[in-house]
Amino acid sequence: MNSNIENLNFTKMHALGNDYIVINEWDGEIIPESEKEEFSKKICRRGFSVGGDGVIFVQRPSSEKYDAKFRIFNSDGSEAEMCGNGIRCFGKYVYEKLLKKNPLNVETKDGLRVCDMDIENDEVKYITVYMGKPRFKLKEIPMKVPNKSEDDEFLNEDLKLKNGLLDEVKLSVVNVGNPHAIIFMEDNGLDTPFIRDNLNELGYEIEHHNAFPERINVHFVKVLNPKEIKIITWERGAGYTTACGTGTTASVAIANKLGKTDKKVLAHLDGGDLEIEIRDDGIYMKGDAVIVYEGRLINFG
Repeated sequence: MNSNIENLNFTKMHALGNDYIVINEWDGEIIPESEKEEFSKKICRRGFSVGGDGVIFVQRPSSEKYDAKFRIFNSDGSEAEMCGNGIRCFGKYVYEKLLKKNPLNVETKDGLRVCDMDIENDEVKYITVYMGKPRFKLKEIPMKVPNKSEDDEFLNEDLKLKNGLLDEVKLSVVNVGNPHAIIFMEDNGLDTPFIRDNLNELGYEIEHHNAFPERINVHFVKVLNPKEIKIITWERGAGYTTACGTGTTASVAIANKLGKTDKKVLAHLDGGDLEIEIRDDGIYMKGDAVIVYEGRLINFG
């Protein structure tokens, strides 16, 4: 590991308790590309290092159609295509520290995302993010299902499990920049205490199920009424988290597609609430983000 990593400046942020270590690479690479995976694993270890659900790298964009480039690595070192809570942290960080641009056109691994920020006294209070259009085809997840073509969808259908708790689960899949499996508790005869008691086993098995060659995020959703849902999240590469922005977007996309909710939904997560709205051009997510502290890494171990 590069010795320059020690004495590294970083910013700790969170969005609904989903916490990130933000590294500013605007003026050049700090963590070599070949070391970003291992660096993210080590710095995210709670109790041994800074601790976090992931690492966000702030970089200059690759072309003039973007204002800034967003990269995010999970706590297991894997790089994600997108992250809804992470990109809100990113938007706040860029506006308050680097570039007074609003709205902000952000380059991600999944293409353009737009952060439109509510600003008071030069401080970003809320961020509305254009999350793009949801994609439902199996090839877009990706998901492998016997006797289905890659252009088929998988909506509230059975997936066989081997955990000894559930033989199968009805779930739906969607890609909103990264892949998500949505499980409605009421359609599976499940309740919140059962999910909380068994989340590690159920979340891990579904994330790593052989139907998902690139793994998948997993969300257990309870529909409260057509305008409200409650979500328990298991994130690919991170495990249980208090909230997931793309997962909330995915949950509302599926719930609306199945006729369970309206197009404007308030989602309750363990870390707080998010507002999701489905419009003609795609889905929008609104929530806040918080700068917790600035730090300097003295001993990387």
